Amino acid sequence: MKDKFYHKDKFLQSYSHFFENITELAHEKEEILSQNKKEEFQKNINAHLFFGVHKNGDKYIFREWAPNATAIYLLCDANNWQKDENYRFMNIGNGNWQCEIPDKNISHKSLYKLLMEWQGGYGERVSAWSKRAVQDEDTKIFNSQIWIPQEPHSWKSPAPKWPQTPLIYETHVGMALEDGKVGSFQEFREHILPIIEKSGYNVIQLMAIQEHPYYGSFGYHVSSLFAVSSRFGTPEDLKELIDDAHGRGISVVMDIVHSHAVKNEIEGIAKYDGSEYQFFHQGERGEHPAWDSRCYDYGKTDVVSFLLSNVKFWIEEYKFDGFRFDGVTSMIFKDHGLGRNFLNYDDYFGDNIDTEALAYLQLMNKLVKQINPNVITIAEEMSGFPGLCVSAENGGIGFDYRMAMGIPDYWIDTIKNHSDQNWHVGDMFHRLTDKRDDEKVVSYAESHDQALVGDKTIIFRLLDADMYWHMNTQYRNLKIDRGIALHKMIRLATLSTAGNAYLNFMGNEFGHPEWIDFPREGNNWSYHYARRQWNLAFDENLRYKFLYHFDNKMIKLAKEFEIFSNKIEYKFDNPSDQVLGFARGKLFFAFNFSPDNSYQDYGFQVAEASKYKIVLNSDNKEFDGFARIDNSIDYQTVKTENAHQLRLYLPARTAIVLQKLND
Repeated sequence: MKDKFYHKDKFLQSYSHFFENITELAHEKEEILSQNKKEEFQKNINAHLFFGVHKNGDKYIFREWAPNATAIYLLCDANNWQKDENYRFMNIGNGNWQCEIPDKNISHKSLYKLLMEWQGGYGERVSAWSKRAVQDEDTKIFNSQIWIPQEPHSWKSPAPKWPQTPLIYETHVGMALEDGKVGSFQEFREHILPIIEKSGYNVIQLMAIQEHPYYGSFGYHVSSLFAVSSRFGTPEDLKELIDDAHGRGISVVMDIVHSHAVKNEIEGIAKYDGSEYQFFHQGERGEHPAWDSRCYDYGKTDVVSFLLSNVKFWIEEYKFDGFRFDGVTSMIFKDHGLGRNFLNYDDYFGDNIDTEALAYLQLMNKLVKQINPNVITIAEEMSGFPGLCVSAENGGIGFDYRMAMGIPDYWIDTIKNHSDQNWHVGDMFHRLTDKRDDEKVVSYAESHDQALVGDKTIIFRLLDADMYWHMNTQYRNLKIDRGIALHKMIRLATLSTAGNAYLNFMGNEFGHPEWIDFPREGNNWSYHYARRQWNLAFDENLRYKFLYHFDNKMIKLAKEFEIFSNKIEYKFDNPSDQVLGFARGKLFFAFNFSPDNSYQDYGFQVAEASKYKIVLNSDNKEFDGFARIDNSIDYQTVKTENAHQLRLYLPARTAIVLQKLND
């Protein structure tokens, strides 16, 4: 037997039975779902092609899984939304129901709902398999909508290969516009996609795609897993956006939610067939205490089939290039990881671990690679669970990347709790590069989490209210000077040390001054804060433009030199001087975080005699710096007794990147 990853770690060897149990559970589930067929597993995951509504000749076939139901009726315009025996579903066994309706009675774009009856009760339901659910503007009630166009989208652009240097732009279609309204897929494609392309990002991560009743949930309280949120447009509109992105060489990742579901019963799947336990755990375990939502039972084969089919659907129907799985920590621990620090391996294992959830995730990752080996998966996981980003063949769970969630926390703590003179560059480097050798990570200084009302972005922590009054280019302000200098350095430090990918949330690159606050009763249902003020980045009179230009240059430099293809070497840190330097491929990064001290001829040891030139300088005037460095100078290393040194002038609060000119 080939050694698994946990056999190579002496601290993990005693926990090998946990990983073996996960793999065994996943294999058992795969056998059941495949009905012991020898063909490739993914060919048997097609619940979405069976359930829901499908056109067959001159009829529409409706199928539902509702084992606790005693009767199901289709409600629609054709029967005046009344219970009608001609629209009654037939029980076809194993908890499955079917109804056939002539296409003269119902058609593409027709609205419908299910009347679900069970012992002692009944209720109207939006189909769990809806490809589209729309909300009535007046009543705010959701209905399913048949979406089977005669001329579906014709794909024009092949998906680009996943980039060597993934530079991810996390974005939300609805709040991407400058207008105070819900933006559409079409508006995003026309106005925002070109900005992202020009900025150099090669991946977009789309939030809030799955239908969700409450806009302010940011898309995380999902009600219809197969439906594109109708707030932003039609399924064809989303396909056009993805197609356009592919044509620009941009990969598209979907933020997918399989960790929990909204509690809503009519438009959601809570008590779908009248029971608590159809999709979710019963009792306390089925309630998420922090998110006020329902928790899936990953031990049930039908639930696993439902979720796996959902993944396959989004890949095949919309050609997504990857998924960012939300709330993975919450899935794999029965207590959802709440209040845990995960200081040693004992914290990961024992009765608290949900092996069924881990088996589902392993099976999901296997399915994805069988459908399309180029599709990637990213885990939003904060515990650092071992083996998460190790292939299933090697005993792991199979994700391609894990979100490096500790990095934003580190920057928040540093800015909030440490004076500038006490920023420790040695600790900084360790925290920015802290990851398992066997995993890839997505590094980021901040994401949407820090932009939400109640939290603070980096720029807001650095500038606070001064950003509203002192961002004019006509005069200087010491607090603004400090904030802009550190904002550039923090983002460059995060990108240049990133393990395998880098992420930015839209607007943060130019220091967007307002938090995100979705329309709610507390703000009179205003869209004022659920938007992005792009004009700030392009206003010649405001200093936001400098941050925007710096980010553009930083991103394009990382892409040009394929920074993540190279390991970090020759690291140097001097905490007393607050100076950090390291080589990565042909680039050398030097940071002086000291707020007071500039250094002449500061020496960094490098591997060999070389000549260097500056390719990025945070102190340039174009980035709102003080132009204290002559960028035209080439730097020749100096031979010392034991090494070669690169000697640089490092002004206070400055970062420079140099390119090695000779191989």
